[in-house]
Amino acid sequence: MRTFEQKLAALQPGAGPRSWLFVPEDQLSDQMGPLSREAPRSLGIVLVENAWKHRRRPYHRQRLALVLANQRQFALEQAKRGVAVRYLTGCAPFADLLAPLAAELGPLRMARPAERELRADLAEACAAGWIVETPHEGWITRRDHFEAAFPNGRRWKLDTFYRRVRRETGTLMEGGRPLGGRFSYDAENRRSWPGDPPAARPPRFTPDEITAEVIAEVAASYARHPGRIDPTSLPATLADSEALWAWALESCLEHFGPYQDALSTRSTTLFHTRISALLNLHRLLPLRVVRDAETSPAPLASREGFVRQVLGWREFVHHVHEASDGFRELEGEAVPVRSAPGDGGFERWSGRAWELPAEADRVDGGAAPSRLGSDHPLPPVFWGQASGLACLDRCVRDVWEESYGHHIARLMVLSNIANLLDVSPRELADWFWVAYSDAHDWVVEPNVLGMGTFALGDLFTTKPYVSGSAYIDRMSDYCAGCRFSPKRDCPLTRLYWAFLGRHRERLSDNPRMRMAFASLRRRSPAERKRDEQAFEQLRDALREGRELPASDAPAGSGGANP
Repeated sequence: MRTFEQKLAALQPGAGPRSWLFVPEDQLSDQMGPLSREAPRSLGIVLVENAWKHRRRPYHRQRLALVLANQRQFALEQAKRGVAVRYLTGCAPFADLLAPLAAELGPLRMARPAERELRADLAEACAAGWIVETPHEGWITRRDHFEAAFPNGRRWKLDTFYRRVRRETGTLMEGGRPLGGRFSYDAENRRSWPGDPPAARPPRFTPDEITAEVIAEVAASYARHPGRIDPTSLPATLADSEALWAWALESCLEHFGPYQDALSTRSTTLFHTRISALLNLHRLLPLRVVRDAETSPAPLASREGFVRQVLGWREFVHHVHEASDGFRELEGEAVPVRSAPGDGGFERWSGRAWELPAEADRVDGGAAPSRLGSDHPLPPVFWGQASGLACLDRCVRDVWEESYGHHIARLMVLSNIANLLDVSPRELADWFWVAYSDAHDWVVEPNVLGMGTFALGDLFTTKPYVSGSAYIDRMSDYCAGCRFSPKRDCPLTRLYWAFLGRHRERLSDNPRMRMAFASLRRRSPAERKRDEQAFEQLRDALREGRELPASDAPAGSGGANP
C-alpha cells in the first residue's frame, strides 16, 4: 500500500450523509465553490488519477509529477478538514470511471471544467443528470463580461476586453480612470536585460514523502514519456505555493515590467513569477494574485504588466476558446478536427510510435485550422536534436530540462521559427501541450493557433508575430554564442523574407504589415529567389535532423534586417 493511500485512509472522517463533488485535477482549491462555504463534514469529493488522460499525449514527466503531486496533496488537505475523499485510479474516459460512483453516491456536482476535453468527455453525463454542472468560480470574469465587451460579434481583441474588465473590477483604477492615466504600459516594458539588476532565483523545494512517492511512480509508470523531473522545482503543497508567490512578490514584481520580454542564457526566469502552472491548477487563485500585485509596492508599469497577463490575457483566451468551441466554430470557415490526439512530432524524433490508450478517440484531438496553409511537420530540433541556431537550441533545452519558458521564448523563438518554416499549427500546438507544465487546451490553442502561428487569421490577433534575427539579437544574449551572425548570415533573416514572399497574397493587405511588404518589394528578384532557396534548404535540413554548420548558412541577409 502506498504511503499516500495509508495517510488518506488514516485521515478519512466518519460515515454520515454527504453531498458529493467531482473535483477535476485543475480545480485544486477549497477557496472557491462549495468547498469554500459548505461545512466540510457535509461534503465529500471525488478525485480521479487517470492514466487515460495522462497517456493521451507524451506529456513531459515534470508536468505529470506536478499535477499528480498537487492532486494527492489536495486530497490529504481536504481529508484533514473533515471532507470525505474518494480517490479513484484508472485508465479510461472519465465518464466510465465516474459512472459507478455516481450510481452509488447519487449525482455528483462539478464546477464547469476549464478544459474542453473534459467537458466533451462528460457531456453525456451532464445531459443525463448524474453530473450536475455548476459555475467555475476560479475565473475572475464571467461570460457576460466577455460578451458585453464585443456587442458586434466576433472581432475579439484583448485591448477592448482588458479595458472593460479593468473598469468592471476596479483594478488599478482611481476615480473611474486608469491609475497613472493609461491602461497599458506595454511600450515601456520592452527592455533587454543587461545583467543588472541580478535575475531572481526561484525558491527550491524539498519533496515530502507524498511528493517523493509521486516522483518515483512517474519515473516508473511513465518511463516512455520525455523530459526530466526536477524535484527541487516542484511546488506541491499549499506551503510550497505560498512560498513561490511570496518570492514572486518580493523578488520578481519590481523588475517584471521592463524586462518581461527579455531573454538570456543566464536565466530562464529573469523576473517572471513562474506561477502560471499553479494558477491553472488553482493552487493559487487568479483574483488573489491580481489583488496582491495591485497593492504591492512595485512600480506601476510592473504591476500593470502583471495584471494584464492575468486579468487580461489569461481571462481573454479562456473566453475566446470557449466561445469558439475550441476554434471549431469560426465564421464562414469549415475547420478540420483531428480524430485523435497528436504526439507533437514524438514519433519522428524517437522512432517509436506513441501508443494511445484504448478509446483515445472518444474525445477528439483538437481543431486544426491553418489560415496560411502551413502543413510541414515539426522538425526534431524541437525534441532536442541540435540545429546550430543558438536561440532555438537553448529554448528547446530549457523546455526539456524545466518544462518551462516564458512567453517571449514561446512566441518569438519557438513559435516564430516554426511559423517561418510553415510548420503545421496543430502539430506545434500539440508539442506545446506536451512540453509545458502549465499547458491545457484553453491555454495552448489560443496562444499557438491564434497568436503564435496566425492559424486563425485575425480572429483575435492583428498580424503574424514573425521576425528575423534583429528582434532576437536586440532582446537576448543568445546571438553572442551562436555560429551565425545576426547582421551577416543568420538563417532567420532569409526565412523571414521567404515567409513574406510565400504568403504575400494572404497578408499584403494587412495594415500592420505594410512596412514589411514595402521592404520586401525593394528586394531584387535574385534576392527573393535566394530567400526561397534558403527556406527549402533549411526546412529540409532541420526536418532531417541535420545541424546547420556555419559553412552551409545561406550567405548574407540581404537588405533590411527585420
